[in-house]
Amino acid sequence: MISLRHITRSAWFQRAAGFVAAEFLRFVWRTNSFELDPPDIYERVDADFPLIIAFWHGQHFMMPFIKRDRDRAKVLVSRHRDGEINAIAAARLGVGAVRGSGDHGSAFHRKGGVGAFREMVQTLHQGWNMALTADVPKVSRRAGLGIIMLARESGRAIIPIAIATSRFRRLKNWDQTVIHLPFGRGAASVGNLIHVPADANVETMEKLRVQLEVELNEANRRAYAMVGRPDEGRS
Repeated sequence: MISLRHITRSAWFQRAAGFVAAEFLRFVWRTNSFELDPPDIYERVDADFPLIIAFWHGQHFMMPFIKRDRDRAKVLVSRHRDGEINAIAAARLGVGAVRGSGDHGSAFHRKGGVGAFREMVQTLHQGWNMALTADVPKVSRRAGLGIIMLARESGRAIIPIAIATSRFRRLKNWDQTVIHLPFGRGAASVGNLIHVPADANVETMEKLRVQLEVELNEANRRAYAMVGRPDEGRS
């Protein structure tokens, strides 16, 4: 008997799931009325491209839609089988993938982390934006040092982003993943750019890590306020 686990790991299932996920997200984007905060964000940051796009885990599904047609971007996707579905969905939405560890501490050696980090640096040097979650794995809303290290090594600025919709379902998992729903209002709120000096020491990097947390939380608060769900932005 073929097990459910065998089916979900099959290539055909992952391709189908990635296709369905991408098209559902496209439908959500098209049926929500989205606002940008600030409205002229692209004009403000164009000169700083390519950027490191930072967001909280569990709020990542709508991120491909903030990319303009002319922008090039990749996203860090885990090597787990669920990551394959995410990579397929991202590709359908015009975003490439760097496969590797999501560990934002010192353990880059795990799950292909060293290779992924090098590929992210190379991606930025080649003029592509690089998107990744800021959280420490399994610790929601706490930024790790990995993304700060990436900014230091690449010389590129970090842009904190939060996306919210008025209609959604929140899963009861470690990162409280948000499933956005159609026929509502949406907002993409952007924080201040964070620049990490090439000679940043441990103290400076910790200060900037905390700043990233503050910027992401504030962007999250503003995004939910814009869609009429201010209580969610304070959670």
